[in-house]
Formats: sequence, C-alpha cells, structure tokens
Amino acid sequence: MKKLNSPWAWIPSLYFTEGIPYVIVMTVSVIMYKRFGLSNTEIAFYTGWLYLPWVIKPFWSPFVDLLKTKRWWIVSMQLLIGAGLAGVAFVLPTPFYIQASLALFWLVSFSSATHDIAADGFYMLAINDKEQSFFVGIRSTFYRFATIFGQGILVIFAGFLEKKTGNIPYAWSITMFVVSGLFVAMFCYHRFVLPKSDDDENALKIKHKETIKEFGKIFVAFFLKKNIGLAIAFMLLYRLAEAMLVKLASPFLLDPRTDGGLGLSTEQVGVVYGTVGVIALTVGGILGGIAISRKGLKYWIMPMALSITLPNMVYIYLSLAQPSNIVLINTAVAIEQFGYGFGFTAYMMYLIHFAEGEYKTSHYAICTGFMALGMMLPGMAAGWIQTYLGDYKNFFIFVMICTIPTIAIIPFIKRYIKADYKSDLK
Repeated sequence: MKKLNSPWAWIPSLYFTEGIPYVIVMTVSVIMYKRFGLSNTEIAFYTGWLYLPWVIKPFWSPFVDLLKTKRWWIVSMQLLIGAGLAGVAFVLPTPFYIQASLALFWLVSFSSATHDIAADGFYMLAINDKEQSFFVGIRSTFYRFATIFGQGILVIFAGFLEKKTGNIPYAWSITMFVVSGLFVAMFCYHRFVLPKSDDDENALKIKHKETIKEFGKIFVAFFLKKNIGLAIAFMLLYRLAEAMLVKLASPFLLDPRTDGGLGLSTEQVGVVYGTVGVIALTVGGILGGIAISRKGLKYWIMPMALSITLPNMVYIYLSLAQPSNIVLINTAVAIEQFGYGFGFTAYMMYLIHFAEGEYKTSHYAICTGFMALGMMLPGMAAGWIQTYLGDYKNFFIFVMICTIPTIAIIPFIKRYIKADYKSDLK
C-alpha cells in the first residue's frame, strides 16, 4: 500500500489530468465550434468567457481550504469534469447545442480551476520539500503531455471521425465521450491512490472567521505592494498580442483559402498546432528556464519580450502566401510557438518575483488571476476585430501593432527587477 501511494503513482497522473480540461475549454472548443460553422466573432467572444473561472480563482481558493480536504476536492472535481464533458457530448447533436455546450463548458472551467487549487495545495501538503523540488519538473512535463493529448491526439481523433462518419456533430460527440470516460477512470484511480495526508486533514481545523480575515489582509497587502500599478499593467499587456493570436490561430488554419485561411483539415490542425506547435512551445519554455537560471531575469526580460512578440510575423507571411506545403506551415507555427514558450518564461518568473514576501503563495495566485484576465479580454475581442478589419492579413498586422505596448513597458519593469534574480532551474 505504501508503494501504491508513492508520489510516482499519483503526481504524473494528477498533473496530466489537471491539464486536459484547460486545453479542451481554451483551445479544443475553438476548433470544435469552428468546425460547427460558428463565426470568428462568436467563437472568440463565447469561448473568451470561459477564462473567467481562472480569473476569479484567487477569490474562492480560501473556501477550498475551509470546506473539505484537498483530496476530496480533487476526486470530486474530476468526477464533475467527467460528467460535464459527458453532458457536452450529449448536447452537441441537438439544435440548442451552442447555449447548452457553453453552459457545460463553463461548469468544466469552474471545476477545473477548483481542481487546480486543490491539486497544487495537495502537492505541497502530501510530500516533503525535497520531494516537491524533485517532482516539480515531472509535474510540468505531464501537464505538457496533457496539452499534446488535448490539442493534438484528441483533435486528430475528432478529425478522423469526421472523415469516417461524415457527421461533424457525431464525431465531436464521440470525442467528448472518450475524454469523459478518461476522467471517470481518473476519478476511480485517484480515489484509491491519492494518499491521505494528516496535514490536509489538519488544515480544516482553522476557524472560518480567522481564515476570511486573513484572506482580506492578504488581498489588501497585494494592492499595497510597491509599483503595483506598473506590475498590473505588465501582467495585462505582456501577452496582449498573443492573447488575440491564440484565439484565431486555429480558425485561420481551418478556414478555406477563399476566406483567407489555409484550408487545413481537422486532423492536420491537430498535428500542426496541437503536436508540433506544443512540442516547440515546450522546448522554448525549457530553454527559457535554463537561460534565466544562468544570467537572470533582468538580463533576459527584453530578449524574451522580443521572442514572444516578433515571431508573430510568421502569421502575416502565412496569410499573404497561403502556402500549401505542410512542412512549411509546420515550421512557421513551430517558430512562433517556440518564441512564445521562450518568452513566456520571463512572464512567469516576473510573477514569482513580484509575489515574493510574507504572502508569496496567495499573492502568486492573485497574479495568475490577472494573467488569465490579460488573456480573456483581448481574446474575447479578437474575432470582432478580425471581422471588422476584413481579413486575416489585416488582423495579423494589427496583432503585430499590439506588440508595441509589450515592448514599451519592459524598460520600466526592468528597473525594479533584482540583478541577481534567477530561476531555480539548473
């Protein structure tokens, strides 16, 4: 039984499970709705709202501590996510699929955000500091595997079913049933494998009034931090261009050439954006961590800001040339995703840097809320902007214009970063 409760038995599966609903709600749903014939304006606006649970996550995280153990929250949310995805599968073939599936996706989003809170808290309570350091890379790796599984394998599978059946709603319904079954299986597995932690049980003994009071104190302390206005501006602006690009990258790849897209099949998008792109993103993130560990965030923040912005130009090329060579398309997407992964490292390290202090964990959670807001608002507007500008070429030029605020804010941020601040990655 002791071997069964080894961190190796549950950490990889827990973080693989954590990543899947996020990528389904944020990316796979965009591809699915595009295949169902929704406009870019509708897709970006509707799916943009699904970010909201991650934006407001810091506000209800104390209640996850108060009401039940984190272990209970983990297994309960996995079952609820499975039920929500099963519900999506049921409603996709119906005439009211848009409203019903969005409501169910929002339930999945809320459950996923709650699962994130519980899983990260459980990770810190169930294993010691040495094990936490050892497994930090393992958990990140399996979270990336979940991204490849969601954006890549699931999308390829849906595309295969589209061709096989000739029925798009049926193909995506089957796909959602499959992933729903996976979550039910994970619920059963983690129900028996997750260890019962005394620290997890003891956390419930804290009095409610004291916890609420402490939360208010933590929240006020965050907004009293030095240079808070500049920091929030950075959190909202650093990924401004990427927030809009990521919403319409898949629709651009899917749209027919007559509409300015590349006319790829669902399966091809699963390979190009969901597999090759995610691998490039992961490699970029790993190299970014190594770079910061050697010369520090202050040294790398401007090069990384350029890395997350300038490669967006490949989409201007793709929209102008509309190449049919799949190798060329893969290469272009890989360049952009590698730059995103490398540049995003600076953003995450800055959040850690800014959260330092007495309430580091809680303040980091608030930072991630602003991070989600910075993706949510531009993403919601992306479809309308693309429609207003008339075509993808103009939209991608506009995306490049939106990189200016990202670059412009870096010199101001750089002043307040410690020269010796480095990541823990070696």
